[in-house]
Amino acid sequence: MKNIVLKFLALMMLFAFTNASANGHAATTEAQTTHKEETYKTKSFSEMISGFVASTGIVALINPGEELDSKGQPMSTFHKGAGRVIMILVTFFLFWLAIAKGFEPLLLLPIAFGGLLANIPVAGIAGEHGFLGVIYSMGLSNEMFPIIIFMGVGAMTDFGPLLSNPKTALLGGAAQFGIFGTLVGAVALSQAGFVDFTLQQASAISIIGGADGPTSIFIATKLAPELLGAIAVASYSYMAMVPIIQPPIMKALTTDAERKIKMTTLRHVSRLEKLVFPVMVLTLAILVLPESTPLIGAFMFGNFLKESGVVERLNDTLQNALINITTIFLGLGVGSKLAADQFLVPDTMFIMVLGIIAFSVGTASGVLMAKVMNLFPGHKINPLIGSAGVSAVPMAARVSNKVGMEYDRTNMLLMHAMGPNVAGVIGSAVAAGVLISLFQ
Repeated sequence: MKNIVLKFLALMMLFAFTNASANGHAATTEAQTTHKEETYKTKSFSEMISGFVASTGIVALINPGEELDSKGQPMSTFHKGAGRVIMILVTFFLFWLAIAKGFEPLLLLPIAFGGLLANIPVAGIAGEHGFLGVIYSMGLSNEMFPIIIFMGVGAMTDFGPLLSNPKTALLGGAAQFGIFGTLVGAVALSQAGFVDFTLQQASAISIIGGADGPTSIFIATKLAPELLGAIAVASYSYMAMVPIIQPPIMKALTTDAERKIKMTTLRHVSRLEKLVFPVMVLTLAILVLPESTPLIGAFMFGNFLKESGVVERLNDTLQNALINITTIFLGLGVGSKLAADQFLVPDTMFIMVLGIIAFSVGTASGVLMAKVMNLFPGHKINPLIGSAGVSAVPMAARVSNKVGMEYDRTNMLLMHAMGPNVAGVIGSAVAAGVLISLFQ
């Protein structure tokens, strides 16, 4: 009996020891597992923080990673870092011009904001699948936005000043000399080996001299699609800079007496004349220069709706809702080409230089033509309105009026300047048609 009791106690002690060991081992295993899980969680959180920091724009600007440019090539370190900072500062300057100085804010603000978005690192907003890239593809690269803009401008245009004083059309024609003069200059520089532009590319660049963004986009799409972004940016930049660029040229080429010339009151233009004129211009374009009819046709369509007086709803839509919506998209699309890797390159810089030369020559040509016309008998023309021959409607006409009033507060030149301004729109479209016919 005693042996049985001893064996039982031994078994109980062995069981208790085994159970305690098992519990201890289990506790140890559980503690080790918990420690490993905590270590794993801590490491994952650390990695997430590191990944977040690495994805910020600050790190992307200071220590950029691998990125591809618009052509699918590796982007340079400069364009990924300092270049983006430079372009962001440029967009801030454009904001200041638009808001503080009032320089064409409807155009400049969307362009500048598009440029700001395009230079945000990592996001790829201006890339092929970014929303700015999609906007660019849907309306700029296929000419749709320029056509719609021309419809809206036509609906807002009054041909009365031009029809009441037809000789002012010569000022609009003279201003197109900047286009053809720049074309000759670009070709000469190419032959001299300074640049490497083809005839088609030089033609597309020269149209910037007309200060007509839609026309520049239209011809670039036809002749030099690879330069479309740079040409669009240059053209719209100079359109917005009209109040800065033109006044010094106008003042340098005129005397105080010429700036104070008061022009005679415009004659009344009948409704029938205003109805016949757009149809007549379009007919001539179709017969002589069909290449220009997409732009001229859209322009005359908008104007014909306005002058008909029977489709006020359509006219109101063209003048307001449609052109405003298109301007927003067009501005953002043009701004997308202010990305550092597309703007801060030699070709774009050279296009900007040629563009300012073309625009300056066009402005000067209009002023000088007015001075030549004053050598002949008849009513004198204030040479200041010759600068409105470029087709930046109506900004160029406003600038002519503003400069004139600086010398005589009673000298209102706005309506007189609208004649060459409207003629300049038609002239730039005609010039584009000529270049396309010759070089396409």
